[in-house]
Amino acid sequence: MEKTFQTGSFSFRLRFPEELVLPADMEKFAVEKESADYTYTITIVDTLPEAEGELLVNRVNLQVFRNGEGLESRLIGVKGEERPYALYRETAQNHAQVFVGRWYLDGVAKYEVVFLSLLALERRLSERPCLILHCAYLEYQGRAMLFSAPSGTGKTTQAGLWEQYRGSRTVNGDKALLEYDGKTWTANGWPVCGTSEVCENKKLPIGCIVMLSQAKLNQAWRLRPAEAFTSLYGQITMNRWEREGLVKNLDLLERLVGKVPIYHLACDISEDAVKTLEQELMRDSSEEAAAAAFLQKNAMRKMEKKA
Repeated sequence: MEKTFQTGSFSFRLRFPEELVLPADMEKFAVEKESADYTYTITIVDTLPEAEGELLVNRVNLQVFRNGEGLESRLIGVKGEERPYALYRETAQNHAQVFVGRWYLDGVAKYEVVFLSLLALERRLSERPCLILHCAYLEYQGRAMLFSAPSGTGKTTQAGLWEQYRGSRTVNGDKALLEYDGKTWTANGWPVCGTSEVCENKKLPIGCIVMLSQAKLNQAWRLRPAEAFTSLYGQITMNRWEREGLVKNLDLLERLVGKVPIYHLACDISEDAVKTLEQELMRDSSEEAAAAAFLQKNAMRKMEKKA
């Protein structure tokens, strides 16, 4: 079988046997295109081939190799399992072979994260003006509001509060693909939603990013770019062993914090948390509007003097 998918501006084609069941959320990203940016050929095997190249990363659930041509291979596993369940191997700049162990076929079909790990999409996207952010992605007043924090902090909870009290809508409860076109940052859907079970394919301009922490007293404030960079760094999916891609991601992150307002919300689980953030957003918006009006008045005065 053969299907093409797209998230943001990146498209990829999967060639796979019928016995491999794709996660249901993948179908939301299916497109009809004659060509794709990248192609994966997936094969079910009883024994995984050997990985090739120099060993770069050696973890319990991931081994990464690179050959002399700069192409990667990955042995992919799951913590607690004795052997890897898949081998990912790049054969060209726009193609990779993926071998999946028949013994773990049910797990690949059942768990979206396990399936997506076969494709190493973060490696493909590091070559483009994109960042993968761990966040709850909400649609609010026509823009994306992104709640980001380490797992267990309450991203989904805060998203639920905004749905309940402000009528927002969650697009993805776990990740968003952030894309920069040189002028505007947009949030895009991602074909994995974690335990939130909320996954839509939607693109919106980013209104703000909100870093969360738990607290008894609700407080919100805008972060300076340096503070925002540090807070966001740990929530961006990066291959930190790949120097060239890492440098590109860090440069993009610097552009992001310089272009998009980043806030911190220390919060509990109540409507007051929503009100606290809302008030800070409105105050910030009012100050920006006042500054813009001041600049416009100055410009008009200068034009009048010249006239």
